[in-house]
Amino acid sequence: MIEAILSAVETTQSVRKTALNAVHRKLGAKMVEFNGWDMPVEYPASIGCGIIAEHMAVRTGVGIFDVSHMGDIRLAGSGALAAVQHISMNDASRLAIGQAQYSALLYPQGTFVDDVIVHRLGEDEYLLVINAGTREKDFAWVRDTTREFDCAVENLSDDYTQIAIQGSKGVHLLQKLTDADLSAVKFYWVTRGAVCGLKDVLIARTGYTGEDGFEIYVPSDEETSTRVWNEVLEAGREFGAVPCGLGARNTLRLEAKLPLYGHEISDTINVWEAGLDRFCKMEKPEFVGREALDRAKREGLKRTLVGLEMVERGIARDGYKVLDGSGTEIGYVTSGSPAPFLKKNIALAYVPPEFAVVGSGINIEIRGQAVKTEVVPTPFYKKPKKN
Repeated sequence: MIEAILSAVETTQSVRKTALNAVHRKLGAKMVEFNGWDMPVEYPASIGCGIIAEHMAVRTGVGIFDVSHMGDIRLAGSGALAAVQHISMNDASRLAIGQAQYSALLYPQGTFVDDVIVHRLGEDEYLLVINAGTREKDFAWVRDTTREFDCAVENLSDDYTQIAIQGSKGVHLLQKLTDADLSAVKFYWVTRGAVCGLKDVLIARTGYTGEDGFEIYVPSDEETSTRVWNEVLEAGREFGAVPCGLGARNTLRLEAKLPLYGHEISDTINVWEAGLDRFCKMEKPEFVGREALDRAKREGLKRTLVGLEMVERGIARDGYKVLDGSGTEIGYVTSGSPAPFLKKNIALAYVPPEFAVVGSGINIEIRGQAVKTEVVPTPFYKKPKKN
């Protein structure tokens, strides 16, 4: 299991730490370098954790994540909406104040700068939440690509400790700590309220696990961050809350088919290939990458992202070759791992469209052997609907 997670880790020379680094180490977390950050991959079994236990806690109750390595870019001013519309593929004009949407920043060729969540915080104020490994690149790209618009672009990435409270019981946990009425906050909406005695905290009903949940943004000083983290964990005791690391975050997002930059999306993969059509609003009059996407749609897909379930014994790893029945290489695995909740070995892979039919059998090369898999519907996991 650990090997599958570490295959997604990218190393850099300088390592940064979140304000909660000492807390993770005190809890005995296994720490790894992830996109330049020293982050917990899993917590010890002695406190009821481990990747599988953490994964299951989120699927059946609630888990707590430090996601402070994520980045935050604020655009504010009379031209903020026009700027966001120019740089993102979704339609931000549809957002009400307090609403959020999944979107992406694209290069002119229609490939990904990064995927983002766009939050509309005010009449002329937007917050983009971006990935850890692309923080500096993303900010520079947003700043340079919006110079013609009347808005300020600020990098707030180091201003917040971002704590994710994920799972069906997360709403009950967080409600104990805030004066905000969380029942009034729909999925992909945001509000502000007091949290753990801190005033005016941004509370977003978002996440990266395929479950209901919240992400709270608190001041990034170590003392405040540590206090809030500990109070969240303490409040979660009655719900079986556990701290969760990058390992469970990866298996959770894979079950839910949520893309990871550098794997399912990158600067060489376009929106149609990644299957993110529903978030790309081509009816918008103009945005970076639109012309290339229009051309790519006319030309047709040469590859597409599919979900695979292992039929024979084996675990697909990122980068493994996908083979047809004759042993010819036809694609590659972007992400692969055991799925703790589903109790199956699953993977995502790029293959030609003719091999993407659900029920089709294709092979993955594992240690020189062709191992059978089946194309299955995705997402692999969907959260249960509320009664």
